[in-house]
Amino acid sequence: MIKKLVRHGNSRALVIDRPILELIGANENSEFTITTNGKSLTITPVGSAEEERRLAFEYALEEANRDWSGALKRLAE
Repeated sequence: MIKKLVRHGNSRALVIDRPILELIGANENSEFTITTNGKSLTITPVGSAEEERRLAFEYALEEANRDWSGALKRLAE
């Protein structure tokens, strides 16, 4: 499917058709995270399984860094 941006005030918007929103379990009130790799956008509904896994991973990584930062620094030397 190819879409074009549409003017929305001074900004541009990408209109997502209702069937696509229903397919991903989102609606007009859903919030989304938008990430990029510099060439493409990924739009993910907040609260999706992917988002929950990413947040759990980030929490575990922060916890590991907090608990093991000294040992990790010594290993890096």
